[in-house]
Amino acid sequence: MATDPIHQFQISKLVPIEIGGLDLSFTNSSLFMVGTVALAAGFLFLTTANRGLVPSRLQSVSEMSYEFVASMLRDGAGSQGMRFFPMVFSLFMFVLVANLIGLFPYFFTITSHLIVTFALSMFVVGTVVVYGFWKHGLGFLKLFVPQGVPGMLLPLVVLIEIISFLSRPVSLSVRLFANMLAGHITLKVFAGFVVSLGSMGALGIGGALLPLLMTVALTALEFLVAFLQAYVFAVLTCLYLNDALHPGH
Repeated sequence: MATDPIHQFQISKLVPIEIGGLDLSFTNSSLFMVGTVALAAGFLFLTTANRGLVPSRLQSVSEMSYEFVASMLRDGAGSQGMRFFPMVFSLFMFVLVANLIGLFPYFFTITSHLIVTFALSMFVVGTVVVYGFWKHGLGFLKLFVPQGVPGMLLPLVVLIEIISFLSRPVSLSVRLFANMLAGHITLKVFAGFVVSLGSMGALGIGGALLPLLMTVALTALEFLVAFLQAYVFAVLTCLYLNDALHPGH
């Protein structure tokens, strides 16, 4: 890994593939996406394959993850929202595992790329729109017409609601992308200070102590951020799905 903090986010082709002028190469980002899915699915399968009445520690982690997301979905979208549980649980686990994998040295953080987080966000918003029109027809448009708004203010309020709805995939994706990108760049910068100062002799080694402590503290903080960002992404997904289930509320 190069010393510049941006190098860790660069896409590199592992298996060049070009079909009809389209670049469909298998990249390091693709590899870590596959690895994220395999790791999350493998963990859940192995910890629940031999379920016991008295759960083991790993089985308890899987069950707590299930209950955590289920409770979040019930609170955000009501009991009807449980029909979306597989989608929300999959998104939560994917984002969480991807964030945690990116904390290992020389690994790739797929959630630090805007195109990845934007694709996840568009999937969520697209699900809301498709299900909303399928379930409620044109009644889904009540989402943009809040109840009790005076007629004079209605056009302005509808415009604001439409802009707010269209900004959801942008805010949802940028929030996750920006937090992961900024955190990893900060870690790389402080780690670079440790290496640079450590090569300057005894005085440099003493001066490297402070950035080393900052690197350790930031690493601990990044573990917390990895979970919080997965939680925020899942919570907002539940709230958006509630609009598809109850557009008139």
